[in-house]
Amino acid sequence: MVHLYKEAFGRGPTKARAYFSGPDALVVLLEDIMTVAERQLVALGENARVREQRLLVQLALEEKKRSEVGRVLSRRALACVSGTDPGGDLAAEIFVLEPHTASP
Repeated sequence: MVHLYKEAFGRGPTKARAYFSGPDALVVLLEDIMTVAERQLVALGENARVREQRLLVQLALEEKKRSEVGRVLSRRALACVSGTDPGGDLAAEIFVLEPHTASP
């Protein structure tokens, strides 16, 4: 995720953590994500603009993010939910994973 964010936004987060939430969900938390320009917009009270712009880029990256999760976990990501909190300078990526299949 850090690499994908860096390619898309020009800089990547400085902190990233991933957690499983149950057997079929992955939560990725990314901190210190914003560019200098985005920080300036937040200082002007333009959190909604930053959130909207980030969401568009996050949506554009969705297939790459799903593909990377699938590659790393060897499980298909069925859904991806993205969010950004400009005031907190963080983003979350939530993936719903294809359930494990029972072996015969």
